[in-house]
Amino acid sequence: MKKLFLAVVAMMVSAATFAQNEVGQLTIQPKVGVNIANITDADDADPRIGLAAGAEFEYGLTDNIGLSAGVLYSMQGVKTTIIDDDCTWKLDFLNVPILANFYVAKGFAVKLGVQPGFKLSSKAKFKGSGGSKEVEVEDGVKSVDLSIPVGLSYQYQNIVFDARYNWGVTKIVDDVDSKHSVFQITVGYKFSL
Repeated sequence: MKKLFLAVVAMMVSAATFAQNEVGQLTIQPKVGVNIANITDADDADPRIGLAAGAEFEYGLTDNIGLSAGVLYSMQGVKTTIIDDDCTWKLDFLNVPILANFYVAKGFAVKLGVQPGFKLSSKAKFKGSGGSKEVEVEDGVKSVDLSIPVGLSYQYQNIVFDARYNWGVTKIVDDVDSKHSVFQITVGYKFSL
């Protein structure tokens, strides 16, 4: 028990030496990247690869903890087959990630938070022997989505590499249990304000 206590104290002291924030410092980070999006309970579905882009602000609460909030355009959805036609369900959102950032080693942060998302569009693109067509899909599709983002980031000078998993907790459609499942990889540049 004594060794465990000493190990925890040593980790906390070493984390303090790797501080990434200044208390009270405000930064902005424009970022761009890629989503690998899918939905749960979708049989024989492939992920939709799409754009993630926006900006996040971060405020230094302590030397090792920051609170961030941002706005990200996020292309989500899924690819599947419906009656011999390839179908891509395009769900585009404006996500608002609110995260606690824990700086655990020089350049590295662990992130956890909540992310409301607001639907911008919901379309289905069908492609098959009869050609291709795209239709709006609004019936039953929820306009607000809630997810829990969990991730890691690495900062080298002002460049930030971020990898997150956005775990959907609300249903996408009223009568179906499917939820969003999105891996997101971005790169950004952090400026002090």
